[in-house]
Amino acid sequence: MHSTETGDPPYAPAVPSMLDLVRLSSRRLFLPGSEELYRQIALLTEMGPGLEVLDVASGKGVPLEYFVTEFGVTASGVEIDPSMVEQADSWSRELGAGDRLQFQSGRSDRLPYRDDIFDIAIGEIALANHCEPEEAVRELVRVTKPGGFVVLVQLVWKAPVDETRRTILSEHLGARPMMVVEWRRMLREAGVEDVQVEDWSDEETAFRSEAVKPFADFREIFTLAERLSILRRAWQRWGLRGVSTALSRESELHKLLTNERILGLDLFRGRKVGGDASGAEEKDSADLGKTGLATEAVEGEARVGASAEEDAPAHQEQDNKPETAGLPLFGDVPAREEE
Repeated sequence: MHSTETGDPPYAPAVPSMLDLVRLSSRRLFLPGSEELYRQIALLTEMGPGLEVLDVASGKGVPLEYFVTEFGVTASGVEIDPSMVEQADSWSRELGAGDRLQFQSGRSDRLPYRDDIFDIAIGEIALANHCEPEEAVRELVRVTKPGGFVVLVQLVWKAPVDETRRTILSEHLGARPMMVVEWRRMLREAGVEDVQVEDWSDEETAFRSEAVKPFADFREIFTLAERLSILRRAWQRWGLRGVSTALSRESELHKLLTNERILGLDLFRGRKVGGDASGAEEKDSADLGKTGLATEAVEGEARVGASAEEDAPAHQEQDNKPETAGLPLFGDVPAREEE
C-alpha cells in the first residue's frame, strides 16, 4: 500500500528498555491502555469500512487487528523493530486479513508513504523513541489526508522534569514522554487543528469505567513464569549484561511509577488542516462533548492553566510547578518540602 523503500538499518538497542521487554511477551496486549482506549479512538475518528488507517510504532499490531476486525477498515502498521513486524505479519496471515492489514519496518521520522494517503494516522507511545518527536509528528501529519484525523496516544509528564532526567527515563521506558503543551504545540505547528485531549490515567474521568496505568507494570501484568520466559528471550537477544541491566531498570522504574505519579497517559485527537473538516470544527466540538472528550476550555482548567500558558517559555512552566527532585531513578536528592 503506497510504500517506498527506506533502507533503514535494523533496530538494535544495546540494552532492552521496559517496552522492549513487555513486547517480548507471547501474549498479545493492547499497549498502552486497553481495548477500551482503542474503541474510543475508533469512535472519535469515525472509523468505518473504506477508510485507510495508519498506526506508527505499531508493535505486534494488536490495535490494527482490532480496527480491521471490528470496524472494517484497511490498515497499515509501521514499526522500527523488524522482529515485531514479523510477528505482526504472522498474526495477520492467521487472521486471514492479509489484503486489509499490512506491516513494514520503518522509522517514525521517515515514513515510507507518499503525502496525503491515510484517513486516520495514529502515533503510539514509542513514536519518538528513536527520533525527534517534532519530526515524527510532522511525518504523521504529512501522510494524512487534508481533513483527516491525527491521533497521538502518548505518555505525558504531570510535573516538570529537567532534560537530563527526561533522557534517562525515556531510555529506560523505551518511550519519550513530553508535557501536554509540548505535544499540542507540535501538532499545531505540523498543521493539525481542533486538537482535543483526554486523560486516560485520571481516575476522575467520568466516561471510562476505570483509570488506566500510563505504562505497563512488568510485575503486575505477567506471572512469574511469563516474566522468566520474557527474560530468557531477552538473554538470547541481548545477553547476560542486557538482562541484568534491564532487571535493574525495572526495579527502579517500578518504584518510580508506583511512588511518584509523574507520568500520565493522554489521547490527543485533531484534524489535518484542509479538506471539509475546517468548516466542521464547531460540530466536532459539540459531538465530542457527548462522548466525554474534554473541550479546550475544560482541559485548560483541568491542566491548571496549561493551555493558557502554551506559548510561554519552557523555563516559565517549570518555575510555576512543583519540583520532582528525589525520584528513585535519579539518586538520593532531597525532595522539596510541601508548603
